Amino acid sequence: MHEIFSQLLGVTTLTIEAGGVLVIVIGIIVAAISFLRDPRRPTAYRELRATLGRAILLGLELLVAADIINTVAIEPSLQTVGVLAGIVLIRTFLSLSLEVEIEGKWPWQSGNTKRANASQG
Repeated sequence: MHEIFSQLLGVTTLTIEAGGVLVIVIGIIVAAISFLRDPRRPTAYRELRATLGRAILLGLELLVAADIINTVAIEPSLQTVGVLAGIVLIRTFLSLSLEVEIEGKWPWQSGNTKRANASQG
């Protein structure tokens, strides 16, 4: 029974990882198509970066979920938990950086910082 459960979790982990990669790849394709339709629009580049960033963020979230399942449920050891902690730390930093790049403000800031800065200037 334990072996069947481990195999099921392994397949689940691989499926979630594949979904994360697929989300990123589809996001790249959608962003590129949208950009190439009219690259001269004033907002085209900003929309391209935002779409790419959102796809990467969602893909990273799925990849982190797969890593957590793999580490906690399949191979629970001190070494794998340490590796997971490093992976989560790096991916959290990437997610935070992408969020700031897309939104133009820290996630904990309320309101629209760009709009507030424009009205002050």
